[in-house]
Amino acid sequence: MHPEITQRIIRFSCIVIIAIAIITFGYYVSGILYPFIAGAVIALIINPLVGFLANKFKINRTLAVIISILALLGFLVLLITLLIQEMMTGFAYIAHEIPAYIQELVTYFENYFKTNVLPLYHDLLTIYSKLGTDQKETVMDNIEKIGTGITTNVTGITQAIINGVSLMIVSLPTFLTVFIFSLLAAFFISKDWYRITGFLTAIFPEKLTQTVKTVYVELRKALFGFLKAQLTLISITAFIVLIGLLILRIDYAVTISVLIGAIDLLPYLGTGAVFLPWIAYCFLTGNYTLTIGLSILYGVVVIQRQIMEPKLLSSTIGLDPLATLVALFAGFQLFGFVGLIIGPVILVVIRALYEAKFFHEIYHFIMKPVK
Repeated sequence: MHPEITQRIIRFSCIVIIAIAIITFGYYVSGILYPFIAGAVIALIINPLVGFLANKFKINRTLAVIISILALLGFLVLLITLLIQEMMTGFAYIAHEIPAYIQELVTYFENYFKTNVLPLYHDLLTIYSKLGTDQKETVMDNIEKIGTGITTNVTGITQAIINGVSLMIVSLPTFLTVFIFSLLAAFFISKDWYRITGFLTAIFPEKLTQTVKTVYVELRKALFGFLKAQLTLISITAFIVLIGLLILRIDYAVTISVLIGAIDLLPYLGTGAVFLPWIAYCFLTGNYTLTIGLSILYGVVVIQRQIMEPKLLSSTIGLDPLATLVALFAGFQLFGFVGLIIGPVILVVIRALYEAKFFHEIYHFIMKPVK
């Protein structure tokens, strides 16, 4: 083999091995130091506010960091309080109205049983009495298998719910510990931001630091763009639901629309967690007008989110709509719901590396002629 081709293969292999080593190392380290990674993200979020307070009001950076963290915590507490208040209002309304709905549903099933199930039962009993002994045993075995299957599924679902609640309770102390460590890490990282960045700039080559700065700027833009896009999507969903519920003359339309907007962040189900049971109930109770209205409203909400999400993410993050759509789908397929965040972030990193001519440097390094 020609020496130049051999050299290129060796260089390419070295780059691949180094990339795999960095990814593997990062994966394992992130599993141990994730509170500090979260702290770095928090520091990244509050850093503009810290800089504004320190420069505008000429206060000590440590004090500016403390104020910024308290402001962030205050915002989160206020947001959670408002959501809980709206949820409690909605639950109070549901608790007040649910007995009448249950009674209506029970009456519906009683009438359905009398008019449909009972005659069918008598017909099946007549057919069963005419079967032979072997056929009767086969029918009973199948019925037992169906009953066993239903029991197993119900038991599995119940156990999963109990395990989920138990895991949530057991994980609460760990979550609080991680949260405290993340806040402390955010405090120290943000307080010593310029010292840390100066130290890293001094020990790494200029090209690498320039590439990292480009990636950092793009990631910061992507992070705030993603948050802005999600808040915009939630607001649009809540507004559409509010208009639809007002047209359908539903009580507590504002509370329900806020709840549905918040639930829109749920993985897999989203707004379907509210709309699907509601539509099913209206259909079973014979309220076909409301069934059609809610179905149309749910369809509009789903379609607008599928159309708007790639466009908003592409405009706020600065990515091509088709590339964003591919990143969202690929991330969801590989990582589940979290992949909807990971996919665009990876795409942003790749674009930032491209703009920093990182891939060009690698290509020139591989293709560099042998002297």
